[in-house]
Amino acid sequence: MDQYRVYGNPIAQSKSPQIHQQFANQTGESLNYEKQLVPVNGFADAAKAFFAEGGCGLNITVPFKLEAFQFATRLTERARNAGAVNTLKALDNGDILGDNTDGQGMVSDIVNHLGWSLKDKTVLLLGAGGAVRGVLQPLLEQEPTKVVIANRTVAKALTLVREFKRYGKVQACGFADLAGQQFDVVINGTSASLSGDLPPLPEHLLSEQAVCYDMMYGAEPTVFMQWASAHGATSVADGLGMLVGQAAEAFYLWRRVKPEVAPVIQSLRAQLIHS
Repeated sequence: MDQYRVYGNPIAQSKSPQIHQQFANQTGESLNYEKQLVPVNGFADAAKAFFAEGGCGLNITVPFKLEAFQFATRLTERARNAGAVNTLKALDNGDILGDNTDGQGMVSDIVNHLGWSLKDKTVLLLGAGGAVRGVLQPLLEQEPTKVVIANRTVAKALTLVREFKRYGKVQACGFADLAGQQFDVVINGTSASLSGDLPPLPEHLLSEQAVCYDMMYGAEPTVFMQWASAHGATSVADGLGMLVGQAAEAFYLWRRVKPEVAPVIQSLRAQLIHS
């Protein structure tokens, strides 16, 4: 049976095995998918051994995405742009392909699952770290009117603007510069929600029909989602669908079969609420 794993440290919390098992059940694909705790300095050795033994593919989570980027012998364009890899695939010629499915996972969740439009919309991205870098190319390919990256350190956001401006209109600013601006779509790419914190956002940031998305997720609405609802967002969502969406992209890369995300999101949501 084809072998797949997710590598991380820590790894106990990973939902990847149950997501991929549900995908396999849906599509009739025969595979075995397990999670593995890898020593912090042992990624390359573990990955080498896995592929040497005939392993087909790996998902990569914290803290190994940069090492997976180095480990791959071939990279997709979106992986090169993200500067990090969350999916590895053994190719027939012996190469190891590195991909980053996070951005496409988020865009698919927003456009296909939630039914929000990104085309011709003004989009605000909060933060300029790895999570934001990973979603910029797929986001700009949706042809929004513009994407503004707001970050505490403007220089970091400006670096992303220089790297991604070939994909569309993208700008940088500090949080203080948001006063007086309005956006149709606001995406929180900071991890502030996890600590119950929020970037300093001005009043009247949201346009009349604005929607808001948090890349983080939890059993309860995040602090950012609560802020969005209180400030007039017509719809809010967390990143659980992004988690399932990026897994669906990886599954497709490996198996060339597109699984259904909606039932998997529903079952994970039910678990979160009842855990």
